[in-house]
Amino acid sequence: MTFTFGKDFKLHVYGESHGESIGVVVEGVPPGILIDTSMIQQELDKRRPGSGHLVSSRSEKDQVTIRSGVFKGKSTGAPITMTIPNTDVDSSSYEEIRHIPRPGHADYTARVKYSEYNDYRGGGVFSGRMTAAFVMAGAIAKQVLDEHGIKVLAHVVQVGKVRMEKEVSSEDIRRNVYQNPIRCADIDSVSEMKAEVEQAKAEGDSVGGIVECRILGVPAGFGEPLFDSVESVISHAIFSIPGVKGIEFGSGFGGSLKRGSENNDSPVIDDGGIQWSKNDSGGVLGGITNGAPIVFRVAFKPTPSISKVQSTVDLEKMEETSIQITGRHDPSIVPRAVPVVEGLAAAVMVDLMKRNASQIHH
Repeated sequence: MTFTFGKDFKLHVYGESHGESIGVVVEGVPPGILIDTSMIQQELDKRRPGSGHLVSSRSEKDQVTIRSGVFKGKSTGAPITMTIPNTDVDSSSYEEIRHIPRPGHADYTARVKYSEYNDYRGGGVFSGRMTAAFVMAGAIAKQVLDEHGIKVLAHVVQVGKVRMEKEVSSEDIRRNVYQNPIRCADIDSVSEMKAEVEQAKAEGDSVGGIVECRILGVPAGFGEPLFDSVESVISHAIFSIPGVKGIEFGSGFGGSLKRGSENNDSPVIDDGGIQWSKNDSGGVLGGITNGAPIVFRVAFKPTPSISKVQSTVDLEKMEETSIQITGRHDPSIVPRAVPVVEGLAAAVMVDLMKRNASQIHH
């Protein structure tokens, strides 16, 4: 298994969904960075978009403990180790279906890959629970980026078939996203998106959606073509989030319907510097940042755990059967994904920033 990501700014993730704890070791944090533990806790709290019909009944407080790498409130330069306990675990339903793979889950592929030694409770390392480690690491990355004026903002733009049509500003995202359980920056779209989730749950089903992320304040010149282009590294990180099935930058797939004259961003001189007429490139040209905001969107599949009866197989009896999942699950993982996308995007930017700085230095 590969539980490490990054080159100059590394994340080492550990734990399982129903194990003792979830944690992350962050390596490559410069010494002397102010580390605000309360901010890390606030980021973890963002993974829990309220309570009620929109979220799982599993209730984890996700209380973070920093075990190394911080002294007198600042990073020491040593790896920063953070952990949160799993306190609300119920594994009983998983023991009953350990030989019956749940449709849409990694149960079968994990069983084959790891010769049945994998921890199948709650999906083990394939659970969305693991994203708490991404958020903790991202909170550290955000504090490093703050020193350079770089901000990462994400918001939900679509839930099921309900898409936000309004253009929102970055200030709208800052102000509105964490004030509603859908994590949408357009307040006018929240009630319709919420109804979409609630209807799916009432029918024993689930919905997916799309999260947009904007990275502001990134100077031109970040990125390591060919294979570590900005899009390559961000995509690698984002596809580590359970449930992700697609990503697009700038005009994305819609750009394929345009002509070059429509899609090209023209450079302009503004206040003595280079700006861009628009941002269909998503802030990246040739795999390198061009100084405009980095903009990408992430597609999440519907939560595979649903209460509808589904067809599957019994791997012990080698016969077809059916399954009805009774555990605790979100009818949509999309609202929880917003701080996760932000966290991994922040980690990628610190890694690319450190690599760019080392090139300049040499």
